[in-house]
Order: sequence, then C-alpha cells, then structure tokens
Amino acid sequence: MSSTPTSTLRHERVRHDLAVRPMTVTAWRDLTPRMRRVTLAGPMGGFTSPGPGDHVKVFFPDPATGVLNAPRVVDGRLERPAGEVVARDYTPLVTAHGELELDLVVHGDDGPASAWASRVTAGAELVVAGPRGSKLAPEGADWYVLAGDETALPAISRWLGMLPDDADVTVLVEVQDAADEAYLGALGSPHPVTYLHRGAAAPGTTTLLADAVRALPAREGAGFWWLAGESQSLVPARRYLRRELGLSQDAVDCSGYWRRGAADHDHHAPVDPQDPDQ
Repeated sequence: MSSTPTSTLRHERVRHDLAVRPMTVTAWRDLTPRMRRVTLAGPMGGFTSPGPGDHVKVFFPDPATGVLNAPRVVDGRLERPAGEVVARDYTPLVTAHGELELDLVVHGDDGPASAWASRVTAGAELVVAGPRGSKLAPEGADWYVLAGDETALPAISRWLGMLPDDADVTVLVEVQDAADEAYLGALGSPHPVTYLHRGAAAPGTTTLLADAVRALPAREGAGFWWLAGESQSLVPARRYLRRELGLSQDAVDCSGYWRRGAADHDHHAPVDPQDPDQ
C-alpha cells in the first residue's frame, strides 16, 4: 500500500484532568472462551475518553497478600503508594448507563490480572486511573487499517464504533480460533474482519499479522495504520510500513500492548528500539 504525504493527516491530542477512581465489581460475563467483561461501579463524574485507543491504568490487589495499593490525588497532585503496586493498562468501555467496563483476556494464572479476572466476585475492588489523555482518530484519512491480537480487540471495537459506517476500513485480527471471532461479531459492524487463526501456536510467536499486513494490495490516497498486540511480533510489520513503504509516524500508530517474558510491559515503550525515529 502507498500513502500520500502524511501532512494530510491531522492528529489532535486532548489532555484530561487527573483522576483516580475506586471501583467495585457489579457484574461480569464471558464474551468468548478467553475474554471476560467486568462491569464496575464507582465515581464516574468527569470521566471522558474520546480517543479510540485510550487506556486507563487499573490497580489490582497483590495476588500474594490481597492488599490493593493505588495512588491518590491530593490537592491536584498524584500521591503514590508506599507498598507493592500491581497495575496494568486496559481499554475503557463505557455503557449507556455510565458504567465502566473492562475486557480482560483470561489465560489462567500466568499474570495477576488474568488470575484476578478468572476468580472475580461481586463486590471486588479495583482502582482505575485516567485516561490522562486522548489521541483522537486522525482527520484526513481516506482509509484505515486496524490490526492486532486479542489484547487489541477492545480498542478495535472502539475504532469501529467511532468511525463512520461508510468509512473504508480493513481489519486484521490474530486470534487462537473461531471461538474468538464472537467478540467483534457481536458488534454488528458493517466493516468486514479478516481473522488469522494461530491454532496451537503460543500468542505472540507467529508472523501472521506481519504477513497479512505485507500482503495487502497497494492503494491510493492517505491511509492510516493502527497496530497493537505483542510488542516483538509487531516489529516486522512496523519495519515494513516505516522502512520499506517509507511511511512516517503520522501514518503509522504501533503499540506493544504486551511483551512475551515481561511481567509488566509498558505499552508506551518503543516497539522497535533500534529505530531512531520512534
């Protein structure tokens, strides 16, 4: 695919007031065999999240002690806790009734968030901070490519909900098998989705997404590429877009939501540290 000069794409960023919210679980349900939606109640006044790729930081109880340590906002400043902190970033979903929902990939006890989600009970407490800011969908794009693994499904669902029904959107999603297709299938979106089944392969170990990105045909117009998932597996796709096609940062938004072997990967970290233009 080709793109016109990226100056045609306009990105607006919005900052939000600092907020830390104590939340309580009111309900949960399984959307797929590996994705659980948890509904939270709490102080939602002033909550805003206009960017499709927005994230909140969720603070969980320490799985070893059960103690929930989280920051507080004191006199407009963030006061960090003294104890052990267990936190992960998630895409926020807000219901029509103003409740906050989080979709968590459940993969046993491999991580504290998954272990918590697999045993969630009504009344369980979490703390949610943010979003601290939003990056709005770019203006001036003639077409979009959205690509990611299971961890990107909530954000992809937000993209599909925010883009017009007549937008030109290509969606590529790597999942384990057909059971995972129910997540986006429930949206009733008019935009088709190409699913890439990895089967028995471990998440984050295939080249399915990178191969699918490379296989897309060339197109005219200003395109915008949004990719998210396992950090290392995204490197080949990003290098293809940035180095071989010569697209700039304005046309490619690539985020490593997680990294194999890293317990608490920062999704703000560069996907490709060897690229000086990160």
